[in-house]
Amino acid sequence: MSCLVSLCVSLWLVALVARTSASSDEDINVLVLLPENNSYPFSIARVKPAIEYAKQGIKANGGHLSQLNFNIKYRNSECGNHALFALIDECNTRTDLILGPVCEYAAAGVIRVASHWDIPVISAGALAVGFDEKNPEYTHLTRVAPSYMKMAKTFASLFDQFSWKNAILIYDDDKEERNCYFTMEGVYVILNAEEYNIAHLTINSKEDKLDADEIVKSLHSEVVVICAHADIVREIMLAAHRRRMTNGSYIFFNIDLFNSSAYGNGSWKRGDKYDKEARAAYSVLNTVTLLRTVKPEFENFTIELKKSVQRPGVRDCKDCDNVNMFMEGFHDALLLYAIALHEAKKSGYSKTNGSEITRHMWNRTFEGIAGQVFIDTNGDREGDFSVMSMTDHEAGTYETVMNYFGINRTFQMMPGFNSDKFLLHGRSIAKAPSDHVTPDMSSCGLGVSAVTGIIVGALLGTALLMAFYFFRKNYRITIERRTNREEFNAGKHRQLREDSIRSNFSTA
Repeated sequence: MSCLVSLCVSLWLVALVARTSASSDEDINVLVLLPENNSYPFSIARVKPAIEYAKQGIKANGGHLSQLNFNIKYRNSECGNHALFALIDECNTRTDLILGPVCEYAAAGVIRVASHWDIPVISAGALAVGFDEKNPEYTHLTRVAPSYMKMAKTFASLFDQFSWKNAILIYDDDKEERNCYFTMEGVYVILNAEEYNIAHLTINSKEDKLDADEIVKSLHSEVVVICAHADIVREIMLAAHRRRMTNGSYIFFNIDLFNSSAYGNGSWKRGDKYDKEARAAYSVLNTVTLLRTVKPEFENFTIELKKSVQRPGVRDCKDCDNVNMFMEGFHDALLLYAIALHEAKKSGYSKTNGSEITRHMWNRTFEGIAGQVFIDTNGDREGDFSVMSMTDHEAGTYETVMNYFGINRTFQMMPGFNSDKFLLHGRSIAKAPSDHVTPDMSSCGLGVSAVTGIIVGALLGTALLMAFYFFRKNYRITIERRTNREEFNAGKHRQLREDSIRSNFSTA
């Protein structure tokens, strides 16, 4: 009898241990590292409702994923070193998943440490070129928003589609988060690699007074790409219009970062005396932005998020009810982790095997809140983008004229597409020489060949003198440009890989 009791107790203990172990493996500790400051479009107040919505959705859908219990802790990253400090503060508690950070400098240190500790990191940020190379420092990073390099491929395809040859990139570099700097870095790297002639012009609106007229005076490239605050884009376009540069001889683009109204999004209207002029200037400005979805589930998601951010206690949160790519991305991040963890567990792994879970997140397609999400073999989301143009010049309204699909690099032309807006007009083209030559009767008896010889000799001599002059004058400028380009390429990874997380690019 005593033997039977002992056997029953032993079996009960084994079952209890197994049940406790299974329960422990289903409790997932999530650390979210985002800023509390609501001036960021990815602040905790904006993104938290999206993450909680995903958590509830995973529970409500039933099945294996519904057994996961997400214990989510939100910490203020301050978009800087505080994110790393917050991670280290949590070292006594096992962190199974990190969501964020978004800002490049904050993300760099966190991802390095997390990769060393075998913790998966999923972010809708860390979009700079420096994070494209995952080995050896960023091995556990998965990006659920399209990187700047993915966006830049839109421009490469546009250049190929319309046979443009050169461009100038104008960007506002605040020397802090440097969103536009990192954006244009991606465009520069992609276009330069395909041997287009690319120049770049930096402005710093926080430190220097904007002189839009001086900026447009320096424009000689066919294509002008701008990344700056919406008001700066407007000033540049007004200056270009006043110099009659909006007649089709230039192609203008601006980049609408993050589906956020803070950056140039085609909004010309300010209610001032320049509105009429601005509307005319914006008639040639095209905007590249993320492709938006019309999926029914996304509408429900939008309604719920608007309710959440309008609750009492959410302060100083302008436009918080506008759903942006960060809200979408972090919602999908939690869902992606749940799917990958489930697959890893079926293969005999647990939540502590961060590298295996990360591997299951890469090279896969899943259904996100806004549609299908494809994560490539490098752990980066493929991006779909839209090109918007003014289609009603009287009303000054914009609509999507082209969609670009990153997974196969193809365009979908929309009903409002007008190819004439993307063709260059009024550019001087050298005329071909005529085959018929009229004899010159005023050669003073020297004959055509003699006169021709004298003229050619004089022209060659003049050309040599001018070449020597311009060589001396432009030698230093040429060297500087070449050095800038070499440093831009050589330094693109250095920024996020050097010992000091917060240090600045030497060429910026």
